[in-house]
Amino acid sequence: MEYPVNVTLIFDMFFMVVGGLTIFLLGMNNMSSGMQAIAGDRLRQLISAVTNNRFMAISVGFLVTGIIQSSSITSVMVVGFVNVGVMTLTQAIGVILGADIGTTVTGWILALKIGKYGLPLLGVAGLTFLFAKKERLRYTALMVMGIGMIFFGLELMKNGFKPIREIPEFLALFARFTPDTFGGLMLCVMTGAFITAIVQSSSASVGIVMGMAATGVLKFDTSVALVLGMNIGTTITALLASIGTTTNAKRAAYGHTITKFIGVLWVLPIFPLFLSIVSYLTGNDPGTIRIENGTESYPYIIHGIAIAHTIFNIVNVVLFTPFINPLAKLLEKIVPEKPFQEQPRLTRYDIRMLDTPSLIIEQSRREIILMGDRIKLMFQHLRNILQDENHEKDNEKMIFQYEEELDTMQKEISIFLIDTIPSDITHDQVREAQSQLRIADEYESISDHIATILKLYLKMKMAKISLTTEKYKDILELHEQVVDYYQMINESFGKRHPEDLTKVYTEGNTITHHFRELRSNHLERLSRKKLDPLMSVCYMNMLNAYRTIKDQVQNVAEVLAGEKQR
Repeated sequence: MEYPVNVTLIFDMFFMVVGGLTIFLLGMNNMSSGMQAIAGDRLRQLISAVTNNRFMAISVGFLVTGIIQSSSITSVMVVGFVNVGVMTLTQAIGVILGADIGTTVTGWILALKIGKYGLPLLGVAGLTFLFAKKERLRYTALMVMGIGMIFFGLELMKNGFKPIREIPEFLALFARFTPDTFGGLMLCVMTGAFITAIVQSSSASVGIVMGMAATGVLKFDTSVALVLGMNIGTTITALLASIGTTTNAKRAAYGHTITKFIGVLWVLPIFPLFLSIVSYLTGNDPGTIRIENGTESYPYIIHGIAIAHTIFNIVNVVLFTPFINPLAKLLEKIVPEKPFQEQPRLTRYDIRMLDTPSLIIEQSRREIILMGDRIKLMFQHLRNILQDENHEKDNEKMIFQYEEELDTMQKEISIFLIDTIPSDITHDQVREAQSQLRIADEYESISDHIATILKLYLKMKMAKISLTTEKYKDILELHEQVVDYYQMINESFGKRHPEDLTKVYTEGNTITHHFRELRSNHLERLSRKKLDPLMSVCYMNMLNAYRTIKDQVQNVAEVLAGEKQR
């Protein structure tokens, strides 16, 4: 059966465009993975460098997005950091504004006139990636291979869009998308926002527009209007990521949408002037048609779209930078505090965050530091209980509450890291993720044993049995030794400077010797004097719990020093 020529052209166009778009998206993913693997440590340093200085936050957002090549991923990541309480709302707004500029880097990559070299780049880099032995060379090849796939995919999309010009029905459809009137301009903006909300990648959406514009299917003014809308549509990713998060995280996501929405609003009334400025900066009329060998081409239109995208975002950031604090206050009114106190915690599992594995590792490290702070508080509450029989009941409640929280934290960290390890990350990053899994497990176990000591104490109290003054003194001395030992190792983890294992073992052996001495003294008393069986068992189990905590702290020190890594 033979199909009419238009149907055949539609099928050809569809498969080439879809194939080109798929290769384009895979290229974006490979380029991002390669750049993250190469610059993973720098990414983490950049995130750690975020301060309340708005210009520093904007710079970090720009650099991180330039490396990741996705403002959507950056915004999702920022929502996650705000959700766990390691980034403030004002810091998040600054990073998001910087990400808006960083996302324009993709447009400039596409504006480079090296599309015909896409396939050779893909081939050479692909072979290097397959056969290279050195890890850094492999990830560099992966990045170059991604760039090659981006250009090759864009060329396929451009070739796929060419048949549209031979189909009157399609030309009539696209003719409706003209920003000559305010209604037409709004239609273009809303269409661009809708497309990007579906694709959830402004880079891919801009790539599609550039591909269609390069073949003359879209005019320059229509292309720019669509790109403006795409700047709004890209915020949907952060909005989705904010579902189920803390109030501050929702504010960060809404802030991203508000800045983009207001940014488009100021352009709409001066859209013709905006186009004139872009044309002037392009150096040539972006709508210029050049005919070579009977074939029409638009040599300046992609460059013009890249300039329009960049100008819009830079001006938008310049306008909003002085108003970051007022914007934060506005967001606090739009999204008021909940009547109950929210507990910052690790963001719920979101597969999109796997696009930034090196930053997931940094996020989980900060969460483990938070676990360590919880354990420190548990030790303090336990000391208050052991020192004073008439202690406040809140001390007991907080220990059990923190123990449950650490169980949840450890599970969430495991979910993140176990899904991160199979990603395209370096061997060093894999080892660090494995180390964090081990440390999180040890910290959770320490919290269990602190709760166990409290349960033993409460068991004696319910039986109206108490330790002698001497035994309380012995327990408190052992408690202080274990706490000091724990704090030494926990601070080493936070500062990324592992303690010398010789010192670790020396301190640990001192605690073990003290434990054995207390145990021997107790057994000797048992041989001389009859003691209450329950009191004796509880006392010994409390001593054993402290010794187990000491062993678990020592395990953490060994992991930090590079030993016993699985």
